[in-house]
Amino acid sequence: MKKITFLLALLAISTASIAQKITDGTWYNDEKTARVKFYESGGKLYGKIVWLKEPNENGKPRTDVNNPKADLKSKPLLGLVFLKGFERDGDDEWEDGTIYDPKNGKTYSCTITEVSSSKLNVRGYIGISLIGRTSYFTRATND
Repeated sequence: MKKITFLLALLAISTASIAQKITDGTWYNDEKTARVKFYESGGKLYGKIVWLKEPNENGKPRTDVNNPKADLKSKPLLGLVFLKGFERDGDDEWEDGTIYDPKNGKTYSCTITEVSSSKLNVRGYIGISLIGRTSYFTRATND
């Protein structure tokens, strides 16, 4: 019995060390037009754009043209921190953050749920999470 308990404990430890964290590697957005790198700062989770399928427009870096703040419209999309301030809630969810959508220049409340080691549900919403939209991020395998 002691051998079985020891083997189960060893298996649990090795499985935990194999599991990837959300901050490991990069993630594709739904459309696979961008890759996101998550990082932690001050105990909170953030995400920034680190790759764009089409990084340039008219020979120049794509910028945040839909931003409601005029001084930010010329800021490049590459490097943009658009997921901000998430706090961990349990083992597989991050909450109380925001997501900025550069397609329309709006910011929404957001939660991120780790469905598996290769899939995230990213839900942006206004007010309550029932009124919103879920995007699915997939782990990029060619990091």
